[in-house]
Amino acid sequence: MLNLAIPTPVATLVARLPVAPPSLAFTLAANRLLWPALQTLDWQPLVGRRYAIRVKDLGLGVRFTVTPRGFAPTQSVPELTISATARDFLLLLGRREDPDTLFFSRRLVSEGDTELGLIVKNMLDALDPECVLARLPVPMATVARRVLASA
Repeated sequence: MLNLAIPTPVATLVARLPVAPPSLAFTLAANRLLWPALQTLDWQPLVGRRYAIRVKDLGLGVRFTVTPRGFAPTQSVPELTISATARDFLLLLGRREDPDTLFFSRRLVSEGDTELGLIVKNMLDALDPECVLARLPVPMATVARRVLASA
């Protein structure tokens, strides 16, 4: 199993970053990797809502909204914030851990609009990870599959 420990100096440095650059990078990646896969689902309930994701051990936070054309960075106060460690997010992505298990063990924290949180959870459960990985360049997809397999 992958032992993903973020060195404290790295986390301290990342935590000092303004939220805009990581949010922009996240939305660009999400538009490339997630948006096409979402088109097969009913993503309309997500439009216009504001979200934040916090990677606790990395000190990283991103804020974004969903528009009719994709993900966009925002500085607005989120309606839903989801927090976990980098390792736990990897376990979720690789379907190696159930979100409910992480939630009830307090390793995954959802703050804000609980109904919106359930919509997001159900939508992510419906996504096929292979559809997302298939959108990566082959070398990156190979590395991602290895990391997810060892998480």
